[in-house]
Order: sequence, then structure tokens, then C-alpha cells
Amino acid sequence: MAVSIRLKVLGTKHRPCYRIVALDSRKSRDGKTLENLGHYAPQSEQPIVDLKEETVLGYLNEGAVPTETVKNILRQRGIVKIQQKAENGTVKLVWTKRA
Repeated sequence: MAVSIRLKVLGTKHRPCYRIVALDSRKSRDGKTLENLGHYAPQSEQPIVDLKEETVLGYLNEGAVPTETVKNILRQRGIVKIQQKAENGTVKLVWTKRA
């Protein structure tokens, strides 16, 4: 099952808020989720982002694919993809929290 991390729409007209969720990539936008990972409210002066960072990193390192908007939110929170050398000399990409 391919897992995707994306936004689920909540709120009312002209006052959207979103839930950051992990779900099967074949499901619809507002379909059944595997887990709620956070909340995003862009309407306030400072957009509010509440995120379970450890859980998000777990999903990302297991192969979940975030949408472009979620990638931008993660980058703002300091969660980035870096290259890491393995013991056998190969290079793999790992998601990590930037200090």
C-alpha cells in the first residue's frame, strides 16, 4: 500500500483549515485516513501549524510521499530530506529534523 501525506479539508466557506493526514494514496482527498498527523490553519496572521513531528518522520522514512504543499509546511518546520552514506558505501535519502 502506497502511503501519502496530504491535507484533508475542514472548515467553512472562506475560512478553510486543514488536517495533515497519512492515507492510502488511492483514496479520495477526504477519504478514510490511517492517522491524523497535525493541523494547519492558514487564515490567521501567522499560519498555525500543529504537527506530530516524530510520527511524520516515521512515515516519511518508511516511504510515505508528501504532497508539494505538505513538503513546504515540513520545510518551514525544519524537516528536510538529506543524503546519508550507508556502511556499504551507498547513499540513501533520509528525512530528518534540522537543528
